[in-house]
Amino acid sequence: MAEITAALVKDLREKTGAGMMDCKKALVETKGDLEAAVDWLRTKGLAAAAKKAGRVAVEGLVGVAIDGTAGALVEVNAETDFVARNEAFQAFVETVANLALKTDGDLDALNAMPYPEGGRTVAEQLTHLIATIGENMSLRRVKVVRAKDGLLASYMHNATTSGLGRIGVLVALKTAAKGDSMHLLGKQLAMHIAASRPQAVTHAGLDPAALERERNVLAEQARASGKPEEIVAKMVEGRLRKFYEEVCLVDQTFVIDGETKVGKVLEAAAKDAGGPVAVGDFGLFVLGEGIQKEEKDFAAEVAATVGA
Repeated sequence: MAEITAALVKDLREKTGAGMMDCKKALVETKGDLEAAVDWLRTKGLAAAAKKAGRVAVEGLVGVAIDGTAGALVEVNAETDFVARNEAFQAFVETVANLALKTDGDLDALNAMPYPEGGRTVAEQLTHLIATIGENMSLRRVKVVRAKDGLLASYMHNATTSGLGRIGVLVALKTAAKGDSMHLLGKQLAMHIAASRPQAVTHAGLDPAALERERNVLAEQARASGKPEEIVAKMVEGRLRKFYEEVCLVDQTFVIDGETKVGKVLEAAAKDAGGPVAVGDFGLFVLGEGIQKEEKDFAAEVAATVGA
């Protein structure tokens, strides 16, 4: 059994928003397993779904690059937003995004690629940039999206400059149709994804383990009502439909009009185009997503320094 420390209780509280004593009890019940404690709180109705992104405070830039039907997203983190405005840092992110087009989304392969000029690899160039600017940085992740049978659209929210910003999206549309209407649809879908942050295009694309975990939580919540198992099963299916509306692109309400499901928007587009229109794949990078920056108590730090 893991030790139930104050830090562990704090982590659980930040993930769920539940009260301190409830968090401590959840950790005791789950023998210190943080993720199991999140589920325990949810089954008791004491917490919302885990906040996957956390309270993000990481800086840097997301970069997007497109070449024909191939697109790449990269995220390069830094300690402060000052670096994101640095021209040398921006040039690095832009260059790395374009280099990423030649990979299959393999971060190690991208780090090992030759960086233009200087005779360094991408990883070595980043080390050089850290020494030059004087702030820690990291090339965190990369994703490549290809539109094999259709077109590719992109969107950058909070753009610092062209192709660089805080939220980057790529969408691959599967369609034989061409023209401005398809490009507009792709752009609108990219904007929708930036706002609604789906986890997958359809139910089939969801992580099976995550889906099973959600089903188990919903089942425990439903059983708490005291209803028979056959009623519990129906309650779970109803709640799963709500879950799909939150995390599956085609089940979400289109943010452009605020009322139509994305799946229906694609069906209408297919009717107008005279052929199938579907989302083949998408990529979404939100700067700092999933990373929680350490929060320091400046007063305590000064006091400790004086005491030393």
